[in-house]
Amino acid sequence: MIVMKFGGTSVESREAIGRVAGIVRARLERRPVVVVSAMGKTTNKLLAIAGAAVSGDRDSALDQLDQLRQMHLRESCGVEREIGDHFDELGELIRGLAVMGEMTPRATDAVSSYGERISSVIVAELFRRCGMDAVHLDSRKVIVTDARHTQAAPIFAETDARLRAIGGMTGVVVMGGFIGSTMDGVTTTLGRGGSDYTAAIVGAGIGAEEIQIWTDVDGMLTADPTILPGGHRLKTCSFAEAAELAYFGAKVLHPATVIPAIEKNIPVRILNSRRPEVEGTLIVAEAPPCSNAIRSIACKRNITLVNIVSTRMLGAHGFLRRIFEVFDRFETPVDMLATSEVSVSVTIDNTRSLDAIRGELETFAEVSVEHDQAIVCLVGDNIRSSPGVAGRVFGAVDPINVRMISQGASLLNISFVIAAADLKHAVESLHREFFRDPDPSAFE
Repeated sequence: MIVMKFGGTSVESREAIGRVAGIVRARLERRPVVVVSAMGKTTNKLLAIAGAAVSGDRDSALDQLDQLRQMHLRESCGVEREIGDHFDELGELIRGLAVMGEMTPRATDAVSSYGERISSVIVAELFRRCGMDAVHLDSRKVIVTDARHTQAAPIFAETDARLRAIGGMTGVVVMGGFIGSTMDGVTTTLGRGGSDYTAAIVGAGIGAEEIQIWTDVDGMLTADPTILPGGHRLKTCSFAEAAELAYFGAKVLHPATVIPAIEKNIPVRILNSRRPEVEGTLIVAEAPPCSNAIRSIACKRNITLVNIVSTRMLGAHGFLRRIFEVFDRFETPVDMLATSEVSVSVTIDNTRSLDAIRGELETFAEVSVEHDQAIVCLVGDNIRSSPGVAGRVFGAVDPINVRMISQGASLLNISFVIAAADLKHAVESLHREFFRDPDPSAFE
Protein backbone atom coordinates (compact mmCIF):
# COMPACT_ATOMS: atom_id res chain seq x y z
CA MET A 1 0.00 0.00 0.00
CA ILE A 2 1.04 3.59 -0.61
CA VAL A 3 -0.25 6.89 0.76
CA MET A 4 -0.76 9.73 -1.74
CA LYS A 5 -1.33 13.20 -0.33
CA PHE A 6 -2.58 15.95 -2.63
CA GLY A 7 -2.38 19.61 -1.60
CA GLY A 8 -4.91 22.38 -2.10
CA THR A 9 -3.68 23.44 -5.54
CA SER A 10 -3.85 19.82 -6.71
CA VAL A 11 -7.58 19.57 -5.85
CA GLU A 12 -8.62 23.19 -6.40
CA SER A 13 -11.10 22.43 -9.20
CA ARG A 14 -12.89 19.61 -11.01
CA GLU A 15 -10.24 19.81 -13.74
CA ALA A 16 -7.42 19.51 -11.20
CA ILE A 17 -9.14 16.57 -9.48
CA GLY A 18 -9.40 14.93 -12.91
CA ARG A 19 -5.60 15.11 -13.19
CA VAL A 20 -5.32 13.62 -9.71
CA ALA A 21 -7.67 10.79 -10.71
CA GLY A 22 -5.37 9.94 -13.63
CA ILE A 23 -2.33 9.87 -11.32
CA VAL A 24 -4.11 7.62 -8.81
CA ARG A 25 -5.51 5.29 -11.49
CA ALA A 26 -1.97 4.68 -12.80
CA ARG A 27 -1.01 3.36 -9.34
CA LEU A 28 -4.03 1.23 -8.47
CA GLU A 29 -1.93 -1.93 -8.22
CA ARG A 30 -0.11 -0.33 -5.27
CA ARG A 31 -3.42 0.02 -3.34
CA PRO A 32 -3.32 3.80 -2.77
CA VAL A 33 -4.82 5.59 0.21
CA VAL A 34 -5.46 9.21 -0.83
CA VAL A 35 -5.23 12.11 1.63
CA VAL A 36 -6.45 15.51 0.38
CA SER A 37 -6.22 19.09 1.58
CA ALA A 38 -9.00 21.64 1.34
CA MET A 39 -9.71 22.97 -2.16
CA GLY A 40 -7.50 25.95 -3.01
CA LYS A 41 -7.51 28.58 -0.26
CA THR A 42 -10.68 27.31 1.43
CA THR A 43 -9.23 27.12 4.95
CA ASN A 44 -8.08 30.75 4.82
CA LYS A 45 -11.52 31.78 3.57
CA LEU A 46 -13.30 29.85 6.32
CA LEU A 47 -11.21 31.51 9.01
CA ALA A 48 -11.79 34.95 7.44
CA ILE A 49 -15.53 34.27 7.44
CA ALA A 50 -15.44 33.26 11.09
CA GLY A 51 -13.40 36.37 11.90
CA ALA A 52 -15.97 38.59 10.21
CA ALA A 53 -18.79 36.94 12.18
CA VAL A 54 -16.98 37.36 15.50
CA SER A 55 -16.22 41.02 14.76
CA GLY A 56 -19.92 41.73 14.28
CA ASP A 57 -20.20 41.64 10.48
CA ARG A 58 -22.62 38.70 10.39
CA ASP A 59 -24.27 39.49 7.07
CA SER A 60 -20.94 39.80 5.25
CA ALA A 61 -19.77 36.51 6.80
CA LEU A 62 -22.88 34.70 5.58
CA ASP A 63 -22.53 36.25 2.10
CA GLN A 64 -18.93 35.04 1.89
CA LEU A 65 -20.00 31.62 3.10
CA ASP A 66 -22.62 31.41 0.35
CA GLN A 67 -19.96 32.29 -2.25
CA LEU A 68 -17.80 29.48 -0.90
CA ARG A 69 -20.78 27.12 -1.05
CA GLN A 70 -21.43 28.00 -4.70
CA MET A 71 -17.75 27.44 -5.59
CA HIS A 72 -17.78 23.95 -4.10
CA LEU A 73 -21.09 23.10 -5.76
CA ARG A 74 -19.71 24.23 -9.16
CA GLU A 75 -16.67 21.99 -8.84
CA SER A 76 -18.55 18.95 -7.50
CA CYS A 77 -20.79 16.41 -9.16
CA GLY A 78 -23.26 14.01 -7.56
CA VAL A 79 -22.75 15.02 -3.93
CA GLU A 80 -24.59 18.34 -3.91
CA ARG A 81 -26.88 17.27 -1.08
CA GLU A 82 -23.99 16.24 1.16
CA ILE A 83 -22.14 19.48 0.42
CA GLY A 84 -25.31 21.43 1.16
CA ASP A 85 -25.64 19.69 4.51
CA HIS A 86 -22.05 20.61 5.42
CA PHE A 87 -22.63 24.26 4.51
CA ASP A 88 -25.91 24.33 6.43
CA GLU A 89 -23.97 23.19 9.51
CA LEU A 90 -21.33 25.83 8.82
CA GLY A 91 -24.02 28.50 8.55
CA GLU A 92 -25.36 27.59 11.99
CA LEU A 93 -21.84 27.67 13.39
CA ILE A 94 -21.13 31.10 11.89
CA ARG A 95 -24.40 32.48 13.27
CA GLY A 96 -23.47 31.12 16.70
CA LEU A 97 -20.04 32.78 16.52
CA ALA A 98 -21.69 36.08 15.62
CA VAL A 99 -23.80 35.84 18.79
CA MET A 100 -20.89 34.78 21.00
CA GLY A 101 -18.47 37.36 19.59
CA GLU A 102 -15.56 35.09 20.46
CA MET A 103 -13.40 32.69 18.46
CA THR A 104 -12.16 29.95 20.78
CA PRO A 105 -9.53 27.38 19.70
CA ARG A 106 -12.24 24.71 19.71
CA ALA A 107 -14.43 26.86 17.43
CA THR A 108 -11.43 27.52 15.16
CA ASP A 109 -10.98 23.77 14.72
CA ALA A 110 -14.68 23.25 14.08
CA VAL A 111 -14.76 25.90 11.34
CA SER A 112 -11.47 25.09 9.65
CA SER A 113 -12.16 21.34 9.54
CA TYR A 114 -14.88 21.76 6.92
CA GLY A 115 -12.43 22.42 4.07
CA GLU A 116 -11.00 18.89 4.19
CA ARG A 117 -14.30 17.28 5.14
CA ILE A 118 -15.93 18.70 2.01
CA SER A 119 -13.01 18.28 -0.41
CA SER A 120 -12.57 14.60 0.48
CA VAL A 121 -16.26 13.93 -0.26
CA ILE A 122 -15.97 15.67 -3.65
CA VAL A 123 -12.73 13.88 -4.58
CA ALA A 124 -14.13 10.45 -3.69
CA GLU A 125 -17.22 11.04 -5.86
CA LEU A 126 -15.22 12.36 -8.82
CA PHE A 127 -12.93 9.32 -8.56
CA ARG A 128 -16.00 7.10 -8.83
CA ARG A 129 -17.17 9.02 -11.89
CA CYS A 130 -13.74 8.45 -13.41
CA GLY A 131 -14.32 4.72 -13.14
CA MET A 132 -12.50 3.95 -9.91
CA ASP A 133 -13.87 2.07 -6.94
CA ALA A 134 -13.45 4.79 -4.30
CA VAL A 135 -14.69 5.03 -0.72
CA HIS A 136 -14.76 8.10 1.51
CA LEU A 137 -13.42 7.80 5.06
CA ASP A 138 -14.00 10.57 7.62
CA SER A 139 -10.53 11.15 9.08
CA ARG A 140 -12.04 12.03 12.44
CA LYS A 141 -12.99 8.37 12.86
CA VAL A 142 -9.38 7.17 12.65
CA ILE A 143 -7.05 10.06 13.59
CA VAL A 144 -7.39 10.30 17.38
CA THR A 145 -5.71 13.25 19.09
CA ASP A 146 -5.39 15.05 22.39
CA ALA A 147 -7.56 18.12 23.05
CA ARG A 148 -4.96 20.79 22.28
CA HIS A 149 -7.11 22.57 19.72
CA THR A 150 -5.45 24.06 16.60
CA GLN A 151 -2.24 22.13 17.36
CA ALA A 152 -3.49 18.69 18.37
CA ALA A 153 -1.06 15.78 18.76
CA PRO A 154 -2.03 12.25 17.65
CA ILE A 155 -2.57 9.52 20.21
CA PHE A 156 -0.67 6.95 18.19
CA ALA A 157 -1.69 3.76 19.99
CA GLU A 158 -5.41 4.40 19.39
CA THR A 159 -4.86 5.93 15.94
CA ASP A 160 -2.75 3.01 14.71
CA ALA A 161 -5.34 0.53 15.99
CA ARG A 162 -8.10 2.27 14.03
CA LEU A 163 -5.98 2.72 10.90
CA ARG A 164 -5.34 -1.01 10.65
CA ALA A 165 -8.94 -1.39 9.47
CA ILE A 166 -7.99 0.36 6.21
CA GLY A 167 -6.07 -2.75 5.16
CA GLY A 168 -9.37 -4.63 4.89
CA MET A 169 -11.18 -1.96 2.86
CA THR A 170 -11.64 -2.40 -0.88
CA GLY A 171 -11.08 0.31 -3.47
CA VAL A 172 -9.27 3.63 -3.15
CA VAL A 173 -9.73 5.11 0.33
CA VAL A 174 -10.09 8.92 0.23
CA MET A 175 -9.77 10.93 3.44
CA GLY A 176 -9.20 14.53 4.46
CA GLY A 177 -5.89 15.65 5.89
CA PHE A 178 -5.33 18.08 8.76
CA ILE A 179 -8.28 16.89 10.87
CA GLY A 180 -8.87 14.43 13.69
CA SER A 181 -10.92 14.15 16.84
CA THR A 182 -10.49 13.56 20.54
CA MET A 183 -11.43 10.30 22.23
CA ASP A 184 -14.78 12.00 22.97
CA GLY A 185 -15.34 12.75 19.28
CA VAL A 186 -14.65 16.51 19.39
CA THR A 187 -13.14 17.78 16.12
CA THR A 188 -9.49 18.84 16.24
CA THR A 189 -6.84 19.93 13.75
CA LEU A 190 -3.13 19.14 13.51
CA GLY A 191 -2.04 22.71 12.72
CA ARG A 192 -1.56 24.51 9.42
CA GLY A 193 0.17 22.29 6.88
CA GLY A 194 -1.04 19.28 8.83
CA SER A 195 -2.26 17.35 5.77
CA ASP A 196 1.34 16.23 5.18
CA TYR A 197 1.42 15.06 8.78
CA THR A 198 -1.84 13.16 8.27
CA ALA A 199 -0.29 11.35 5.30
CA ALA A 200 2.70 10.31 7.41
CA ILE A 201 0.48 9.21 10.33
CA VAL A 202 -1.63 7.11 7.97
CA GLY A 203 1.44 5.72 6.23
CA ALA A 204 2.98 4.67 9.54
CA GLY A 205 -0.31 3.24 10.78
CA ILE A 206 -0.91 1.01 7.75
CA GLY A 207 2.76 0.13 7.19
CA ALA A 208 2.85 1.78 3.75
CA GLU A 209 5.72 1.04 1.38
CA GLU A 210 5.93 4.74 0.44
CA ILE A 211 4.36 8.10 1.37
CA GLN A 212 3.91 10.42 -1.61
CA ILE A 213 3.42 14.17 -1.15
CA TRP A 214 1.96 15.55 -4.39
CA THR A 215 2.30 19.31 -4.68
CA ASP A 216 2.86 21.96 -7.38
CA VAL A 217 6.68 21.76 -7.59
CA ASP A 218 8.96 19.05 -9.00
CA GLY A 219 10.42 18.15 -5.60
CA MET A 220 12.85 19.68 -3.14
CA LEU A 221 15.22 22.16 -4.80
CA THR A 222 18.69 23.50 -4.07
CA ALA A 223 17.15 26.91 -3.29
CA ASP A 224 13.77 28.52 -2.72
CA PRO A 225 12.41 29.13 -6.27
CA THR A 226 10.70 32.35 -5.15
CA ILE A 227 14.16 33.74 -4.36
CA LEU A 228 16.34 31.93 -6.88
CA PRO A 229 14.53 30.44 -9.90
CA GLY A 230 16.33 27.68 -11.78
CA GLY A 231 17.71 25.70 -8.85
CA HIS A 232 18.48 22.00 -9.18
CA ARG A 233 16.07 19.26 -8.12
CA LEU A 234 17.31 16.97 -5.36
CA LYS A 235 16.95 13.35 -6.47
CA THR A 236 17.37 12.06 -2.93
CA CYS A 237 18.03 13.37 0.56
CA SER A 238 18.08 11.93 4.05
CA PHE A 239 15.32 12.22 6.63
CA ALA A 240 17.63 14.36 8.76
CA GLU A 241 18.37 16.75 5.89
CA ALA A 242 14.68 16.98 4.96
CA ALA A 243 13.73 17.78 8.57
CA GLU A 244 16.29 20.60 8.74
CA LEU A 245 15.20 22.01 5.38
CA ALA A 246 11.53 21.82 6.31
CA TYR A 247 12.08 23.50 9.66
CA PHE A 248 14.06 26.32 8.08
CA GLY A 249 11.57 27.19 5.39
CA ALA A 250 11.35 24.52 2.66
CA LYS A 251 7.58 24.80 2.24
CA VAL A 252 7.04 21.66 0.15
CA LEU A 253 7.19 19.57 3.31
CA HIS A 254 5.62 20.03 6.74
CA PRO A 255 8.38 19.69 9.39
CA ALA A 256 6.48 17.10 11.42
CA THR A 257 5.85 14.92 8.37
CA VAL A 258 9.09 13.01 8.59
CA ILE A 259 8.66 11.97 12.25
CA PRO A 260 6.28 8.99 11.79
CA ALA A 261 8.12 8.09 8.58
CA ILE A 262 11.48 8.03 10.39
CA GLU A 263 10.09 5.83 13.15
CA LYS A 264 8.79 3.27 10.63
CA ASN A 265 11.57 3.86 8.04
CA ILE A 266 9.03 4.60 5.30
CA PRO A 267 10.39 6.50 2.26
CA VAL A 268 8.73 9.84 1.47
CA ARG A 269 8.60 11.10 -2.10
CA ILE A 270 7.83 14.71 -3.15
CA LEU A 271 6.10 14.90 -6.56
CA ASN A 272 4.40 17.41 -8.87
CA SER A 273 0.74 16.73 -9.70
CA ARG A 274 1.04 18.91 -12.82
CA ARG A 275 4.13 17.04 -14.03
CA PRO A 276 3.66 13.47 -12.78
CA GLU A 277 6.34 12.17 -15.14
CA VAL A 278 9.06 13.90 -13.05
CA GLU A 279 10.59 11.51 -10.49
CA GLY A 280 10.54 14.09 -7.70
CA THR A 281 12.65 13.86 -4.54
CA LEU A 282 12.95 10.65 -2.54
CA ILE A 283 13.59 11.05 1.19
CA VAL A 284 15.15 8.02 2.86
CA ALA A 285 16.94 7.16 6.10
CA GLU A 286 20.38 7.49 4.49
CA ALA A 287 20.82 9.21 1.14
CA PRO A 288 23.43 7.91 -1.35
CA PRO A 289 26.84 9.66 -1.25
CA CYS A 290 27.07 13.05 -2.94
CA SER A 291 30.20 14.98 -3.92
CA ASN A 292 28.65 18.36 -3.07
CA ALA A 293 29.13 19.62 0.48
CA ILE A 294 25.65 21.18 0.57
CA ARG A 295 22.37 19.51 -0.34
CA SER A 296 20.20 22.63 -0.32
CA ILE A 297 19.85 26.23 0.90
CA ALA A 298 16.73 27.00 2.91
CA CYS A 299 15.60 30.37 4.20
CA LYS A 300 13.02 31.71 6.60
CA ARG A 301 11.68 35.25 6.28
CA ASN A 302 9.78 37.47 8.73
CA ILE A 303 12.24 36.70 11.50
CA THR A 304 12.75 38.83 14.63
CA LEU A 305 16.10 38.78 16.45
CA VAL A 306 16.00 39.22 20.24
CA ASN A 307 19.28 40.07 21.99
CA ILE A 308 19.40 39.58 25.78
CA VAL A 309 22.35 40.80 27.86
CA SER A 310 22.91 40.72 31.63
CA THR A 311 26.34 41.29 33.18
CA ARG A 312 24.79 40.38 36.52
CA MET A 313 24.63 36.80 35.30
CA LEU A 314 28.42 36.50 34.88
CA GLY A 315 29.38 33.32 36.70
CA ALA A 316 25.79 32.76 37.87
CA HIS A 317 23.76 29.70 36.98
CA GLY A 318 20.20 29.64 35.72
CA PHE A 319 20.43 32.47 33.14
CA LEU A 320 19.27 30.36 30.20
CA ARG A 321 16.57 28.72 32.29
CA ARG A 322 15.11 32.10 33.25
CA ILE A 323 15.12 33.23 29.64
CA PHE A 324 13.44 30.15 28.20
CA GLU A 325 10.88 29.98 30.97
CA VAL A 326 9.64 33.35 29.68
CA PHE A 327 9.36 32.15 26.07
CA ASP A 328 7.69 28.94 27.26
CA ARG A 329 5.16 30.81 29.34
CA PHE A 330 4.05 32.78 26.27
CA GLU A 331 4.16 29.67 24.03
CA THR A 332 6.63 31.29 21.64
CA PRO A 333 9.05 28.87 19.90
CA VAL A 334 12.67 29.84 19.33
CA ASP A 335 14.26 28.98 15.98
CA MET A 336 17.95 29.70 16.55
CA LEU A 337 20.12 30.33 19.57
CA ALA A 338 23.60 31.80 20.08
CA THR A 339 24.98 32.36 23.57
CA SER A 340 27.93 33.57 25.61
CA GLU A 341 28.24 33.77 29.39
CA VAL A 342 26.33 37.05 29.72
CA SER A 343 24.42 37.38 26.43
CA VAL A 344 21.93 35.32 24.48
CA SER A 345 20.53 35.97 21.01
CA VAL A 346 17.45 34.11 19.77
CA THR A 347 15.23 34.30 16.71
CA ILE A 348 11.45 34.01 16.68
CA ASP A 349 8.88 34.12 13.89
CA ASN A 350 5.84 34.64 16.11
CA THR A 351 5.81 38.15 17.59
CA ARG A 352 2.27 38.06 18.98
CA SER A 353 3.55 38.10 22.59
CA LEU A 354 6.81 39.94 21.96
CA ASP A 355 5.98 43.03 24.05
CA ALA A 356 5.02 40.90 27.05
CA ILE A 357 8.10 38.70 26.62
CA ARG A 358 10.34 41.73 26.41
CA GLY A 359 8.76 43.23 29.52
CA GLU A 360 9.49 40.11 31.57
CA LEU A 361 13.03 39.72 30.23
CA GLU A 362 13.82 43.34 31.10
CA THR A 363 13.29 42.59 34.80
CA PHE A 364 16.69 40.87 34.80
CA ALA A 365 18.42 41.79 31.51
CA GLU A 366 18.84 44.42 28.81
CA VAL A 367 16.88 43.56 25.69
CA SER A 368 17.12 44.80 22.10
CA VAL A 369 14.95 43.68 19.20
CA GLU A 370 15.65 43.71 15.46
CA HIS A 371 12.76 43.14 13.06
CA ASP A 372 12.79 42.33 9.32
CA GLN A 373 15.49 39.69 9.55
CA ALA A 374 15.89 36.37 7.71
CA ILE A 375 17.52 33.03 8.47
CA VAL A 376 19.68 31.38 5.82
CA CYS A 377 20.33 27.69 6.45
CA LEU A 378 22.71 25.50 4.44
CA VAL A 379 21.95 21.80 4.91
CA GLY A 380 23.86 18.68 3.97
CA ASP A 381 25.12 15.43 5.45
CA ASN A 382 28.55 16.23 3.99
CA ILE A 383 29.02 19.38 6.10
CA ARG A 384 30.34 17.26 8.96
CA SER A 385 33.04 15.69 6.76
CA SER A 386 33.96 18.59 4.45
CA PRO A 387 36.66 20.90 5.86
CA GLY A 388 36.41 24.58 5.03
CA VAL A 389 32.65 24.75 4.47
CA ALA A 390 32.17 27.60 6.97
CA GLY A 391 34.94 29.58 5.32
CA ARG A 392 33.32 29.16 1.92
CA VAL A 393 29.91 30.17 3.34
CA PHE A 394 31.04 33.41 4.91
CA GLY A 395 33.42 34.20 2.07
CA ALA A 396 30.48 34.03 -0.32
CA VAL A 397 28.41 36.48 1.75
CA ASP A 398 31.38 38.65 2.76
CA PRO A 399 29.85 42.07 1.95
CA ILE A 400 26.69 41.26 3.94
CA ASN A 401 26.40 42.04 7.65
CA VAL A 402 25.78 38.72 9.41
CA ARG A 403 23.89 39.33 12.66
CA MET A 404 24.04 35.85 14.23
CA ILE A 405 25.67 32.48 13.45
CA SER A 406 24.68 28.99 14.58
CA GLN A 407 25.75 25.47 13.65
CA GLY A 408 23.52 22.54 14.59
CA ALA A 409 24.91 20.01 17.04
CA SER A 410 24.32 17.32 14.40
CA LEU A 411 26.69 19.23 12.05
CA LEU A 412 24.05 18.96 9.33
CA ASN A 413 23.53 22.70 8.96
CA ILE A 414 25.16 26.09 9.13
CA SER A 415 22.68 28.88 9.78
CA PHE A 416 23.00 32.63 10.07
CA VAL A 417 20.79 35.70 10.36
CA ILE A 418 20.90 38.67 7.99
CA ALA A 419 18.63 41.58 7.14
CA ALA A 420 15.72 40.46 4.96
CA ALA A 421 16.79 43.02 2.35
CA ASP A 422 20.04 41.08 1.83
CA LEU A 423 18.40 37.66 1.45
CA LYS A 424 18.25 37.42 -2.35
CA HIS A 425 21.87 38.49 -2.78
CA ALA A 426 23.02 36.03 -0.10
CA VAL A 427 21.19 33.04 -1.61
CA GLU A 428 22.43 33.84 -5.12
CA SER A 429 26.04 34.10 -3.91
CA LEU A 430 25.84 30.88 -1.89
CA HIS A 431 24.23 28.96 -4.76
CA ARG A 432 27.03 30.03 -7.13
CA GLU A 433 29.62 28.94 -4.57
CA PHE A 434 28.24 25.50 -3.76
CA PHE A 435 26.45 24.40 -6.94
CA ARG A 436 28.89 25.35 -9.70
CA ASP A 437 29.32 21.65 -10.44
CA PRO A 438 26.32 19.69 -9.08
CA ASP A 439 26.78 15.93 -8.70
CA PRO A 440 24.59 14.40 -11.47
CA SER A 441 23.85 11.36 -9.29
CA ALA A 442 22.27 13.63 -6.64
CA PHE A 443 20.85 16.59 -8.59
CA GLU A 444 19.04 17.22 -11.85
